[in-house]
Amino acid sequence: MTDPLQPRLVDSHCHLDFPDFQGELPQVVARAAEAGVTRMVTICTWLRNAPQVRAIAEAHDPVFWAGGTHPMSAAEEPLATVEDLVALAAHPKFVGIGETGLDYHYTSESKGVQQDSLRIHIEAARQTGLPLIIHARAADEDMARILTEEHRAGAFDCVMHCFSSGRDLGLAMLDLGFYLSMSGIAAFPRSQDLRDIFKEAPLNRILVETDAPYLAPPPHRGRRNEPAYVAKTASVGAEVFGVSAQDFARQTSANFDRLFAKAAAWRAADTA
Repeated sequence: MTDPLQPRLVDSHCHLDFPDFQGELPQVVARAAEAGVTRMVTICTWLRNAPQVRAIAEAHDPVFWAGGTHPMSAAEEPLATVEDLVALAAHPKFVGIGETGLDYHYTSESKGVQQDSLRIHIEAARQTGLPLIIHARAADEDMARILTEEHRAGAFDCVMHCFSSGRDLGLAMLDLGFYLSMSGIAAFPRSQDLRDIFKEAPLNRILVETDAPYLAPPPHRGRRNEPAYVAKTASVGAEVFGVSAQDFARQTSANFDRLFAKAAAWRAADTA
């Protein structure tokens, strides 16, 4: 039975369709609930897998979904169209566009295609009113430039998922009114520089996530991550911002509801 005093959290980004969770999803969702994780967003990174990801959200009440083309695979499949993404958004539990973005660490040779894909996803976010979910790695300058240009051309909401980029990009995104999401990386002992960047952000612009099955926070580092472990990252987040675990959970959940308004509306309708 869940402790009524336990902080109530949201895992804003995970990948429950990955083979790591095959045959175990009911248990994974149950462990999340036991840890106080009331909702989670599972992300489709290959649009051809959208039916499977949608089915997970349909089968588990606390699970919502989002979809897009991951930048590392942007050159490996046909570019999504705005119409493709808008059509996905018709599903009642589809709550975000992406993840999309730029990754020059492993796939710099496809940077042109990645940028084209990113702009398509941005337009879909504008048309649907759903938040853009951004993956950024080793591409800070281009990321800041494109998101700033596009936001000036027409506003959209956005979260920098698993934020671990430089201070300048973080502050530029906050200036646009975007959100930064803390993953298990922020809890690693050697991530003090990253924690210092988060400390400069307003708490009302922070989300928490696992990016499961990756990036498990201590004491689970090196093992499969899962939504229940977002509580470990949240405890570090509370320390970074100098607030109680309950206040950190309350504020980040409110932030999630503000950004992912479609998920918040689903919860309100479900409990009415």
